[in-house]
Amino acid sequence: MPGLGVDAFTANPLLGRDALEPLLAAAEGAGAGVFVLVRTSNPGAADVEDLPAPDRPLHERLAALVDSLSDRLAGGSGLSGTGAVVGATEPGHIARLRELMPRSIFLIPGVGAQGGRPELLGPAFAAGRASGLVTASRSIAADPDPAAAAERLREAVWGIS
Repeated sequence: MPGLGVDAFTANPLLGRDALEPLLAAAEGAGAGVFVLVRTSNPGAADVEDLPAPDRPLHERLAALVDSLSDRLAGGSGLSGTGAVVGATEPGHIARLRELMPRSIFLIPGVGAQGGRPELLGPAFAAGRASGLVTASRSIAADPDPAAAAERLREAVWGIS
């Protein structure tokens, strides 16, 4: 975005759709993307994001919200710039979230130091290789050879079938 020099940013949806609207408008105007928090990788995520709300977990309601906004930043590839943060630490949620958000790019934290494993992320990439961005910080930065650690992660992710 102009002024910040970013291609995308993360947004908290807990204030509701109306609070996301100006963020989407700013992203749209700048040709940027928005990653909305849906099911994060931190251990305490279940305290809120997995609560029933009222007929399904809150993270599924957030996914439905993201999907309803995905046309706003739709790209020519069929994927949307309205993406979702979907943590790797609870891979059992990924297939359902992909089903609920078929056009969203997933920003996938939690691989490495938080315990997420690349080989369990296959459903995140059901919409194609470009439909997921796996992030890892501590496990790469703390490695004696960060470049080699990053390459190992890249190979593991590209090897997902």
